[in-house]
Amino acid sequence: MGFAAAASLEGFPYRGSRRITPPPSTLPLIIEEFFIVVYEDPLVKKELPKKFADYLDGKEPAKVYLRAADCGPRLWTVEVLFDGQGRMYLDKGWEKFAIAHGVDFGWFVHFKYEGDDVLTVKVFDGTMCRRYYYSDDEDTDDESDDDVKPCIHPL
Repeated sequence: MGFAAAASLEGFPYRGSRRITPPPSTLPLIIEEFFIVVYEDPLVKKELPKKFADYLDGKEPAKVYLRAADCGPRLWTVEVLFDGQGRMYLDKGWEKFAIAHGVDFGWFVHFKYEGDDVLTVKVFDGTMCRRYYYSDDEDTDDESDDDVKPCIHPL
């Protein structure tokens, strides 16, 4: 497509270098999906986005429950730390979840807040492809044992 054809496009959102900005939203701030990138040791506590911590302001949970999107009904209990400066961390329990799901350096972990302190998690590996898991674990109470029951990544 030449310059003349591009310049004549109706409804094209850019005019020269000026960008047409949509009107500001009047909807309340709702942060229900976010991701983290694992840059440091995958087994240490993980900081969640500040916007999500701000969204939970006033209803800061002591723990959250992680559910792998494709790994059955099991909920992983993970303690949450707030540092008093608006930052939120996944702490005790994150290590077990990370081991069971093979989380490693350079991976992306996508979270969707489902309410009631439940976060559904999708894991993307170093190739930027989603990892799919399944489990034959019928027990949904991970606090009854100290074993890390891994989810299985089919080949």
